[in-house]
Amino acid sequence: MLSRTEHRGVCGLLSSVMSGTETHTDREEDYKFLHSMLMEKKLHLLFKIHERLKRFEKRSAVPVQEHAAGLASDLVEELMHQGRRVEVEELVALLSNPHFKSFLSVHDTVAQRDFEPALPPIPDGILEEDEDSVKIVSLFKTKDPLGATIKRDKSSGAIVVARIMRGGAADKSGLIHEGDELKEVNGVSLEHKKPKEILPLLARSQGEVTFTVIPASTKEEVSSSKKLFVRTLFDYDPKEDPAVPCRAAALAFKRGDIIQIVSTEDDTWWQARCHGDGDARAGLIPSQQLHERRVALQRPKALFKPRRVKPTDDEEGTVVFPVVEDADYGAITGIHIAGLRRSFRLGRRGSRARAAAQSRRRSAGADGSVRTPTYMEVVPYRREPRDRHRLVLLVGPSGVGVNELKRRLFISDPDRYGVTVPHTTREKRRQEKDGVDYRFVSAHMFEEDILNHRFVEYGRYGGHYYGTSLDSIQRVRAEGKVCLLDVHPNKIKHVYTAEFKPYVVFVKPPRIEELRLTRRRAKFICDEEDAKPVRIFSEEDFEDIIDSAETMESQYGHLFDRVIVNGDVAAAFGELKADLEEMQGAEVQWVPAEWICSSPMKARRSCGHFAGWI
Repeated sequence: MLSRTEHRGVCGLLSSVMSGTETHTDREEDYKFLHSMLMEKKLHLLFKIHERLKRFEKRSAVPVQEHAAGLASDLVEELMHQGRRVEVEELVALLSNPHFKSFLSVHDTVAQRDFEPALPPIPDGILEEDEDSVKIVSLFKTKDPLGATIKRDKSSGAIVVARIMRGGAADKSGLIHEGDELKEVNGVSLEHKKPKEILPLLARSQGEVTFTVIPASTKEEVSSSKKLFVRTLFDYDPKEDPAVPCRAAALAFKRGDIIQIVSTEDDTWWQARCHGDGDARAGLIPSQQLHERRVALQRPKALFKPRRVKPTDDEEGTVVFPVVEDADYGAITGIHIAGLRRSFRLGRRGSRARAAAQSRRRSAGADGSVRTPTYMEVVPYRREPRDRHRLVLLVGPSGVGVNELKRRLFISDPDRYGVTVPHTTREKRRQEKDGVDYRFVSAHMFEEDILNHRFVEYGRYGGHYYGTSLDSIQRVRAEGKVCLLDVHPNKIKHVYTAEFKPYVVFVKPPRIEELRLTRRRAKFICDEEDAKPVRIFSEEDFEDIIDSAETMESQYGHLFDRVIVNGDVAAAFGELKADLEEMQGAEVQWVPAEWICSSPMKARRSCGHFAGWI
């Protein structure tokens, strides 16, 4: 029997836990839930049952009979032959009461110690030699799917489990595995049935669903202890994919989404879930290999579209020319912007066409292959207060408005943003200041820095060198500012390192119809070789902008963190500014895993699963 001390100990423990939940306010909701649970009447009834069982255990009681229900039934039958006395009728009614019968049945179960559940019999039609390999699995189904797909085995014709979706009910149960053969569902035989006939049967099922399963041969699954996250580099909508095995089990995503890869066992269809949905059921996405094959079957129009301009063989680094700005922004805003008085963007249509031709040749590698954007492995990065700001790279075709967006961004908050001061070897003019307009250096020093790879971008114009150095970027960052830099995408590689951690924004032109409307009166400064120093955009310019953007995106799209369409410059600027503020204020930023020493994908690359960018 439970002693008073023991009883007080259990109740005292409960009382102390309840009082302890009232003194915590830091996690008020959790403690409120715990307190309400401890106040439940059912819990207190369980304590009473516990007390009675303890008493029973101390007494070591032994049942007098193990078949009380049978004796009661025999007694009722004997009493029926007795006279109709009031006492007999009352006793018969008591023994025939359903509640009393249930009580006697429980008594017999306890007395006989028959506590094991009764399993349903093995269905007919299962061969005796297969009995050991057959199992009956019960899963509880809610409104959500069970998280498994089925298919018909081509060789045997059997219905088998095609895949188990990570995080679903089937996966959490651990009772059903890929390759298991399904014989029955809720007692309905699946023999000679097609998968499309079985799916409605499962969809209608609610609550407990019972499967008769012949397990597949067990195999050890090798799972990585590290989580693998990727940034998607293309849009995917399973509704538009006729090849997806099961649309209901697929995961849709947009370019730039962060998703977690949970299974790559299938070479064609991987399993993934959106970042933040740790307990959600995984969905199917095209594997890297599948998406690359699909893209390879399409002819990239940016590579094969006929061009009007004959490509030149200019060497890399000689296509950048200084262009005089057509406005004095210092006079307009009262702020002198170093690095914006001279732009290193291409200004003349012919120069732009030559640059586009070079981009097309670079977009095809040495073997003629084109890099297909699929998935890029990323890891979370938390910026410490002592860390410098990430470099912001703005890239896009000449004429799309990259320099204008950079100018507006700087003017909007000059205390936060800074721009680089370019280097040059030409003579300083009377109104110019060294270190403000340009950094004037000798040709020997400039060429020495070229050999030491100290320039992100450089070129020659009028017999003089012009360029943007790595040191000029570091000077801006050392001031605690976000350095804004616009370069050609083929120069990103010079700063695509853990030191700079660049955030790359691709400024994309709108459709050509919108380009015509928004730029029909816009003017730009041409090179001195042109007869007209200032002219408006032509139809040929618009086509060059569109074609150049397509080439850049097909070749360097895997490096772009953000794509902004610059149709209306005010709207594009607002979107860019909001995006950069969100990025800089985020507690966690996702950066390429190649900037971090150890990552799960590096091990996979060595096994051949992920070659290069995924």
